[in-house]
Amino acid sequence: MARSASRTIALVVLSAVVACGAAATAGAWHFFHKDPSNPVVRLDEYFTMGWVAWDSSWYMRIAQEGYQFVPGQQSSVAFFPLYPLLIRAVESLGPNVYQSGVFITLLCGPLALVLFTVWARKLTDEDTALKAGLLMACYPFTLYFYGAMYSDALFVLLVIAAFLLLERGHLGPAVLVAAVATAARPVAPAVVLGLLVRRLEWKHARGEKWSAVDFLPVLSGLGFGAYMLFLWHQFGDPVAFVKVQGAPGWEQIPGWHTWLKVSWFERVVLAPQDKREALRLAAHAFFTVLALALVWPTRKLLGWGYAVYVLAIVGLPAWSTKDFMGMGRYLLSAFPVFLTAAMLLRERPLLLRGALAVGAASLLVLSWAFGADYYVS
Repeated sequence: MARSASRTIALVVLSAVVACGAAATAGAWHFFHKDPSNPVVRLDEYFTMGWVAWDSSWYMRIAQEGYQFVPGQQSSVAFFPLYPLLIRAVESLGPNVYQSGVFITLLCGPLALVLFTVWARKLTDEDTALKAGLLMACYPFTLYFYGAMYSDALFVLLVIAAFLLLERGHLGPAVLVAAVATAARPVAPAVVLGLLVRRLEWKHARGEKWSAVDFLPVLSGLGFGAYMLFLWHQFGDPVAFVKVQGAPGWEQIPGWHTWLKVSWFERVVLAPQDKREALRLAAHAFFTVLALALVWPTRKLLGWGYAVYVLAIVGLPAWSTKDFMGMGRYLLSAFPVFLTAAMLLRERPLLLRGALAVGAASLLVLSWAFGADYYVS
């Protein structure tokens, strides 16, 4: 009997967790030993250090100290609360704050990939679902599913679960899970629109009439709304998380300079000062354009609901970023594009193998770079 796509992906993901963990550990060892005066630490500590960098410190502060907001300065209100709340809960059981954050990612990331394959199998055949799972598992920025102390794995797990429940006809549980998800990332409109359009499309395909109950997905934004109410109560500003994006160091200020990506063109095309930075920004822009190019094929192959979701989940951060930095990681949330890509590549096995090989190699390199404290996303 042929092994199911989800079981195969589970084995692949287990291997990826080990390989990427080793790469991140090696990166942390390299970074730590740049300074000979640093003390010797245990191997397991290098593993944790390898997955803790950059935004991880913000989640640590929120989990241990709560939120702070200083207008005009970088502030922790930019980060949504679900992930740090879970970190605090796990930390209360004994692990330190960093171990807790890495543990949550190690739990949610692999589960998200397996659940993604189950969802894909619901919409297509076993072989295509397997290919889709492999494409997502080997996507270079899936390192954020294999241990990095970031909220992406948690958010994607919840959103995939919501759409899978919706496909199985469980509207109420789908909306509940989605509402929890919108407390993890500031992209509630994409989740609400995606679930709503998909629900209406799902009913229409079965020849059933729409009813008021079918509009329940509008409640999926309750997690997002709850965070805004908290900010209003705590700091008097329900959109503080938006305002801090323009703080020095982040400088994601809404306006034509950002919308036209002037900074990206200056640093990548017109007057690049750092070749490594230019390559990094070009890579993030490439994946963004590729995801947007897959919106229409997604509409044809998977329906309007998933096309609307992908357009919104990619379009919102792409519109608001000044240089595409971080988009490679954000695209993990656009999970339907991996199934669309697998369906398009069914008759192109060489291209599929090439994409998987390049992706897997890049995944290991980026895991090492993350552990070595290089800014990758």
